Amino acid sequence: MSNSTPDPAAPDAVGDATYRVTANELRQFVERIERLDAEKKDLAEQQKEVMAEAKARGYDTKVMRKVIALRKRDADDIAEEEAVLDMYKQALGM
Repeated sequence: MSNSTPDPAAPDAVGDATYRVTANELRQFVERIERLDAEKKDLAEQQKEVMAEAKARGYDTKVMRKVIALRKRDADDIAEEEAVLDMYKQALGM
């Protein structure tokens, strides 16, 4: 008489296939992120080179970074922050 209870030590073809697919997909995600990290590192190096070139031509890179940050922000937020800054400076007699 045959026992229909599965042997826990026997390989599960469906489970193994699912595991391989999941492992393959995980590997693909990890490799994509690694490639993006490498690209990000390359871009950071290029930005550093541009800043070095600007500095060599006499530009103030600290101010340039502030300008770049300001260009990313909403004009209303900048105006509000500047108004508060002016108010604080007046309060301190600056």
